Amino acid sequence: MSHLNLLTFKYNLEKLKSKSAGRPTGRLLSARDRQFSDLTKIYKPDDDEMKKVFNKIAGEPGRITRKDLKELLEKFGKANAADEARRMVCVADFKKDGYMDFEEFMEVHKSGVQHGDMRRAFFVFDKDGDGRISAEEVMDVLHKLGDMCSLEDCRKMVKEIDRNHDGFVDMDDFMAMMTRSRKKP
Repeated sequence: MSHLNLLTFKYNLEKLKSKSAGRPTGRLLSARDRQFSDLTKIYKPDDDEMKKVFNKIAGEPGRITRKDLKELLEKFGKANAADEARRMVCVADFKKDGYMDFEEFMEVHKSGVQHGDMRRAFFVFDKDGDGRISAEEVMDVLHKLGDMCSLEDCRKMVKEIDRNHDGFVDMDDFMAMMTRSRKKP
């Protein structure tokens, strides 16, 4: 489930891009976002999880290219994936070497991840909009990311996160999973 963190990557880049251009970083909130009072809460991403996300995106060791980002955005149906990927690398590429290394990747996330961004990541998985994520929905997103995991593997992932044992990941489960450091057995 560490792949979930990459969904917030784009939002952090947009905030960084707005800040560097001297524009305010605020944006209009959707009706779905306005119903929660703690949208400004910031969570620090776990470094080990971020390294996994970086390696998942990177097409070759140690670097994320425009092509890597374009392919990822296309998997999620982004219409202007090439332009978006170009902008993302331009904003994050502080060393101006044409790609993003792990240090630059982490710089994008240094201020943390906002609660609203994690909510949007939740709704990427919650395809039917019922407020909970099923093993089938997890499998669908992971397949888009190139992980050919079985439905049984996805059920195990959901079971690991599901605190009320109803067979689904709800928003509380998702937030707990995204903000905790995972302990290695």
